[in-house]
Amino acid sequence: MGSASVLFRRWTQLVLLLAVTCGASEYEYTWAAGSYNGGRGYGKAPQCVDIPDDLRLCHTVGYTQMLLPNLLEHETMAEVKQQASSWVPLVHKNCHKDTQVFLCALFAPVCMERPIYPCRWLCETVRDGCSPIMEAFGFPWPEMLTCDKFPQDGVCIAVTQPNATEATWPSGHSPACPPCDNEIKNDAMLENICASEFALKAKIKEVKQENMDRKVILQRRKRMVKQGNLKKRDLKKLTLYLKNGANCPCQQLENLENQYLIMGRKVDKQFLLTGIHKWDKSSKEFKKIMKKLKNYKCPAFENVFK
Repeated sequence: MGSASVLFRRWTQLVLLLAVTCGASEYEYTWAAGSYNGGRGYGKAPQCVDIPDDLRLCHTVGYTQMLLPNLLEHETMAEVKQQASSWVPLVHKNCHKDTQVFLCALFAPVCMERPIYPCRWLCETVRDGCSPIMEAFGFPWPEMLTCDKFPQDGVCIAVTQPNATEATWPSGHSPACPPCDNEIKNDAMLENICASEFALKAKIKEVKQENMDRKVILQRRKRMVKQGNLKKRDLKKLTLYLKNGANCPCQQLENLENQYLIMGRKVDKQFLLTGIHKWDKSSKEFKKIMKKLKNYKCPAFENVFK
C-alpha cells in the first residue's frame, strides 16, 4: 500500500504538470520503448523538494515539488533561483503559451522515479515562438537549450499537437516590438528592471530609422534608476536602438513630451532598448513599484541567455 500511495501521488503531480496552461493547451505524457540517455550523471542522489515561493519562474506552474538536482545540472536551490530568475521576463512576454511549462520541466522538473525531459517538439515550438523576442533584446537562443538535445520519442513531456508553432498574443502585445509592450505590472516590472543592465528616467529628443532598427536619442537630462554598468561618458549622449523595430508600432516613441522609464543593456557596441514605460506619477501602481525599487534587491545571476 505504501508504494501504491507513492505512485498515486507522483501520478497526481504529473497530471497537474500536464494540465497546467499558459493559454489553453493540452499535454500528454507518453511511454514508449527505449529511453532517453541524454541527461547527466548526478553528483548526489536526486531528491524531491518543495518549490519555494521566491522561485518565480515556476512557483505557479501547477505542482508543488520538484527534483533537485534539476535537469540543467543545478545542484542547489540557490543556484536554481539564481539562474531561473533571468527567464521570468521572457515568460511575461507571452511569446508562446508553453514557455513556462517547457522551462520548468528543466529548472523545476516534476518528481518521478526517473528524470522526464521535454520532448524535442515542445522545445522547437517554444524556440520558434520566443527566439524572435529574445533577438529583439540581443539574446540568441542559448546553447543549453539546443532542441536536438531532447528526445523525439520515448518518455517525454510533449504538446498534443507537435506541429503547432503558433503563438497567441494577448491584447496590447506585439511580437515585433516587445520593448514597447505596456503589460508590465508590479513584480513583473521589477523583474524587467533587474533583467536589464540599467534603467533611467528621461525624455526622448529624437527618433530616427537606421536600417531595420529605430534609433532613440534621449534628451541630455536624465535620472538614474539603476546604474548597472553604464558609464558617465555613455550616459551623456546615450542613444538606444530598438532592434528590428523600423516599421513596428510603438506608441511611446510617438510622444516626445512624456517622461519615460527606459531600460536597456549593452550588446557589442550598441545600447539596446529593453523596455520603455510612461513615467506616470498619477498611477498608484507605478508609484508603488518605484517606492519598492528603492529597497528591492535584484537577484544576482549569471546571464543564462549567453
